[in-house]
Amino acid sequence: MTQNPSTLRDHGVSIGRYPTGPLNAITDVDGVRVGHCTLIEGTRTRTGATAIIPHGGNVFTRKARAGLAVLNGFGKFSGATQIQELGQIETPILLTNTLATGRAIDALIAHTLAQPGNARVTSINAVVGETNDSRLNDIRAPRPTVAEMTQALDAAQDGPVAQGAVGAGTGTVAFGLKGGIGTASRLVVGEHTLGVLVQTNFGGSLRIDGQAVAGPVGADTDGSIVIIAATDAPLSSRNLERLAQRCFGGLARTGAALSNGSGDYALAFSTDPGDGPSLAHDAMSPLFEAAIEATEEAILNSLVAAVDMDGYDAGKDAPNHIAALTLPRP
Repeated sequence: MTQNPSTLRDHGVSIGRYPTGPLNAITDVDGVRVGHCTLIEGTRTRTGATAIIPHGGNVFTRKARAGLAVLNGFGKFSGATQIQELGQIETPILLTNTLATGRAIDALIAHTLAQPGNARVTSINAVVGETNDSRLNDIRAPRPTVAEMTQALDAAQDGPVAQGAVGAGTGTVAFGLKGGIGTASRLVVGEHTLGVLVQTNFGGSLRIDGQAVAGPVGADTDGSIVIIAATDAPLSSRNLERLAQRCFGGLARTGAALSNGSGDYALAFSTDPGDGPSLAHDAMSPLFEAAIEATEEAILNSLVAAVDMDGYDAGKDAPNHIAALTLPRP
């Protein structure tokens, strides 16, 4: 993956009080890998998939503890009931467009069945999040395909994470501007790392570090966001659910409308192997604040790194143009 062309900090804006990790990305959490498949073809295809893999081993046999929070459930999040019931995930996470959710499940099933040690596996709960990219993409076309979803899984690696109009964020729109994939991280007292990756596709009145930013006239309020938070802190599934809930504090800080028509999901997982004691409830507050900060910055990075895009509005059967956010450099 290449370094993102621009981030919020390139424009002299720093969010919060905790320091970032070396990459200011979810991959600052040791073992976490991210891969994209980006599809920009002709005048109508603006979509893709993004894979987040919790660790380098077999995720099915070494399940990751996890917690899921839903702010407004107007969307789809595959695997949600197992996460709520058992507090764990057993596949990598795929993000894609709304109508590709089923194909993403197929890709994760094929990926999991192919892993060494899974020759007798007969049940898999795939973890898939989605937002609707139909304002720039011909979402009724069967893209990404299962093979293209697999490309995102195969491309997953550590290091810098490409942001903006890439992967599952290729055709998304936020605050009436070009949205996309964004990421950020925080180093928390006690030497724990927390990283966040978002797929932004929602509405509202944009604010950057508390300051209102003029947006397009008539920017809509509906839309969705998927927030993925990773940490190396040894957390119980209950505290991972609580951590996921705090990510919505960062969403609110950006000026999100949190509307009736939005699908707002946050998933938090821990890479800690679980051999020792879990972090006590009283020690959670710094991680909560870090999750708010990292989510806010990741959302803003998705906008700053995006570019103007021409595409196809499937709902209107017409061409469409979405401008990217422009900020002056310091």
